[in-house]
Amino acid sequence: MKALRLFVMTAFVALFPSLLYAADKTVVTDKAPPTASAPSVVINNSDVCKSAASAAIQTQILGFASGVTVTDENCERLKLARSMYGMGMKVAAVSMLCQDARAFDAMWMAGTPCPYMGAIGDDAKKAWEENPEDAPKDSKIFKKKESMTE
Repeated sequence: MKALRLFVMTAFVALFPSLLYAADKTVVTDKAPPTASAPSVVINNSDVCKSAASAAIQTQILGFASGVTVTDENCERLKLARSMYGMGMKVAAVSMLCQDARAFDAMWMAGTPCPYMGAIGDDAKKAWEENPEDAPKDSKIFKKKESMTE
């Protein structure tokens, strides 16, 4: 008889737990879980040489969000050269573009070396050959010349 009564009580508790515990427990359901929202990095002006990126991650305990802007140096170089050319400073505009190794090498291969400290043409070519360390570091022309002299 004891076994039957124990079985019935266990079955009642197992089948209807809400009847035993619902009245004295309150369940709060109006709280949303925390979220990390990635910040909006807005660059409205199309004349700015920057791009933006943002990201976020969230766990049950900790969240992290961040945003950054990245500067495009080649875009800045082109804008500066275009501005200088527009103001009539053509040699300065070419010198600005020659800071990029690709433009430097292209000018050299075309037979029109980049200006060097105010010198242009053959004087600039001679100055560049005397001072190869002043050439852009990724220049293929002066890397080949250095490896040929060694």
